[in-house]
Amino acid sequence: MAFNPAEEPQYVTKFKQNIMIIRKIVQALTVCALFAAMSSCIKDEPLNSECDILEVTVPGDVLNREPVISNNKVTLVVKNGVDVRSLAPEFKLSEGATIDPPGGTVRNFTNPQSYTTTSQDGEWHKTYIIEVQHNNSAISLEYDFENVRHIKALGGMCTYDEFYELGVTGQDALVWASANSAFALTLQGSTPNTFPTYQGDDGVEGGKCVVLVTRSTGSFGQRVKKPLAAGNLFFGTFDGTNALTNPLGATHFGIPFGQVPVQFNGYYKYKSGDTYGEANSDGVLVPVEGKRDMFNLYAVLYETSAGHEWLDGSNVLSQDNPMIICTAEIPDRQECSQWRPFSVPFKYRAGKSIDPVKLHEGKYNIAIVMSSSQDGDYFCGAIGSTLQVDELSITCEE
Repeated sequence: MAFNPAEEPQYVTKFKQNIMIIRKIVQALTVCALFAAMSSCIKDEPLNSECDILEVTVPGDVLNREPVISNNKVTLVVKNGVDVRSLAPEFKLSEGATIDPPGGTVRNFTNPQSYTTTSQDGEWHKTYIIEVQHNNSAISLEYDFENVRHIKALGGMCTYDEFYELGVTGQDALVWASANSAFALTLQGSTPNTFPTYQGDDGVEGGKCVVLVTRSTGSFGQRVKKPLAAGNLFFGTFDGTNALTNPLGATHFGIPFGQVPVQFNGYYKYKSGDTYGEANSDGVLVPVEGKRDMFNLYAVLYETSAGHEWLDGSNVLSQDNPMIICTAEIPDRQECSQWRPFSVPFKYRAGKSIDPVKLHEGKYNIAIVMSSSQDGDYFCGAIGSTLQVDELSITCEE
């Protein structure tokens, strides 16, 4: 006889209902467990440890050019006539980072002001000095390389030198840039004198000097097809985010300049490394028979415009670069074991001159660039090539 569901015993029906309730409870507990697991994962995700200033803006039409942001300094160039006693810069920071005093705080920038950033995880802090200059502010014209600060990299695993110059007020007037921060990634440097750019002891007057050495980048460099790193130092900033993908574009040459340069002066010593090499497709430095390494040391004055506020390794000396006004290059560079003086004039490119109105408006930049291997930006040169430089100066029109 066929079973009629309508005649199902009551206890069976109740049993089925209980089974359905249990299933729903199990499903609910499973969902709760998943949410708990997801919540746990979110809580366990490490907070950001970076605390960099990425961008700076100032309300109103007061800036003459884009802010210059280096490792621990920001330079704001404002238009002539702007009252620097009441500026309120705003900041874009690393994810989750904070800044004290906060962005939008009105401060008197007659003197440089200090800001402290704190990482999202609260473990890291950085102090930035923000300096405001007018278009026609004069910069230091003499550079003796007596002042360095030690920058720790890779969580304190290594330390390198950062050069700076003092102004008449005793504050930092200029911070030199180098690619030392990129070299740290190779794990080939530990103390300052094992990096490509560091402070030496035997200066012209018995004081300090800058030493630039072409170094091997080891197995890391070979893997990324960049087997050497030339020591370099320059006016401007180094963009470490481009160091591997676009090394020529990583060097941003130039700082604002409001005078008419006439002469570039200084002293150097140079010793080429034993074997000049060029990187092959496997990142190996292949010797080039009969070729000797040579250094670079020059100055360039150029005109800026919106979106074109610096030169880089691809165009800093290009003959067809319309931005360049004049250059000062040493014509007879040579190896020498004793300090060799030089004094070279700024030579103007054909049809170029300095416009007094643009000069007053702060439309010109100047760059001083030096390297232990002139082809180092193409990862060619001789390991061990060493350039020492001291007592640089720029002579300007009265």
